[in-house]
Amino acid sequence: MSSITYGLCAFVASLCAWLLLTAYFRSRYRLLLWSGLCFAGFTINNILLVLDKLIYADVDMAIYRAGVALASIMALLYGLIWDAE
Repeated sequence: MSSITYGLCAFVASLCAWLLLTAYFRSRYRLLLWSGLCFAGFTINNILLVLDKLIYADVDMAIYRAGVALASIMALLYGLIWDAE
């Protein structure tokens, strides 16, 4: 059951990233860019979670997942705080 949940989380994050980035390329509204990049990072984070928990169970990838999640949140925070339109 956990493999279905991890897979759905990765799929939904990639769908959100795709929708946000395609909306950015249509409208050029910069908050959509930063949100799309954040969700792209969440997709990578969820893929690493699937690899960590299901495929490479003996390897701990927690530090990599945390690094990707931190970079994703930092991209969104940069867009929210310093990117003015």
